[in-house]
Amino acid sequence: MGRFSSFSVARWLGILIKEFLQLKRDRLTFGMIVGIPILQLLLFGFAINTDPRHLPTAVVMADPGPFARSYVAAMENSSYFDIVGSIDAREADALLDEGRVKFVVTFPPGFHRDLARGLSPTLLVEADATDPMAMGGALSVLSQLGLQVFAPDLPGTRHSPPPSPPVDLRVHRRYNPEGLSTYNVVPGLVGVILTMTMVLMTGLAMTRERERGTFENLLATPATPLEVLTGKIIPYIIIGLLQVTLILTASRWIFDIPIRGSLLLLYAMVLFFICANLTLGITISSIARNQLQSMQMTVFFFLPSLLLSGFMFPFQAMPGWAQAIGSVLPLTHFLIIARGILLKGNGLELLWPHIWPILLFIGVVLAAGLKTYRRTLD
Repeated sequence: MGRFSSFSVARWLGILIKEFLQLKRDRLTFGMIVGIPILQLLLFGFAINTDPRHLPTAVVMADPGPFARSYVAAMENSSYFDIVGSIDAREADALLDEGRVKFVVTFPPGFHRDLARGLSPTLLVEADATDPMAMGGALSVLSQLGLQVFAPDLPGTRHSPPPSPPVDLRVHRRYNPEGLSTYNVVPGLVGVILTMTMVLMTGLAMTRERERGTFENLLATPATPLEVLTGKIIPYIIIGLLQVTLILTASRWIFDIPIRGSLLLLYAMVLFFICANLTLGITISSIARNQLQSMQMTVFFFLPSLLLSGFMFPFQAMPGWAQAIGSVLPLTHFLIIARGILLKGNGLELLWPHIWPILLFIGVVLAAGLKTYRRTLD
């Protein structure tokens, strides 16, 4: 016991130098130590914005008078709305269902005449309320535009404010009439939980075998890379489907989330999304040399997925470069798919623009995983 009673600076320096040498040799871990804080700084500093602007907006112009044109111009000048075009009433539902616009503003017949007579015509605003946070700022601007745009030009209001608002603004919150955040969060949790668990579990699969010494036995078998990768993926697909079933059951009976679309279609989309995450996890496990590296690489992927997918912050509020990165991530497209099926009742034809990016991601990542796995065989 006596030889441990005193603290040796020489021994302590030796251990300290040894740890720094190990960090120097482990370039992936050192890169993650530096890279993850930088990634967080860039994402939270530049990409995250809770006040979305330039939201795509369509206009139904049943009365294209000067008052209506002035209101549309004021909407664009506010920077909250990007007018994508003038449509008829039949196209409004389709554009909202597809998610191509966030708002549809309808100017009814006689809008100009009623304003000129001092009446308060109805201005209908249909909003995609699947993400209540994304529409809050824009709706508050709309409520003020009537006084700012119309009051100075109406008879008898140049020197005094009108006794009542110039227009009767009626907001129709589509797909989420009460504006409940659970309608947005709970369906999104399906994708977030699958991303976290699937990538992490499969990311540890091969690295765990390397550390236990069983990977050499696997390499000695006549199994092909495709057989090994798919054999490791199938059990986790079953686990993922069970997770989705539990989440959907809880969301329906505890949070009363509506299921307006096809459950069969939803499970098919879940299967594609699970495969995307599992192929990524297997690829990570084939690159990483130990479980620590595998977990670090998983965090490096999960962090942008969580922040840039539109789960925590409105997707439209992000700058263009952040939206471009988010569009590559499977979670971004799956959130739109899940909310579209559950809240809007969308069918396959409306979901296809978000299905093929997930399939492309699977193909690219699987090809990279197979190539990396073959390299370990040499």
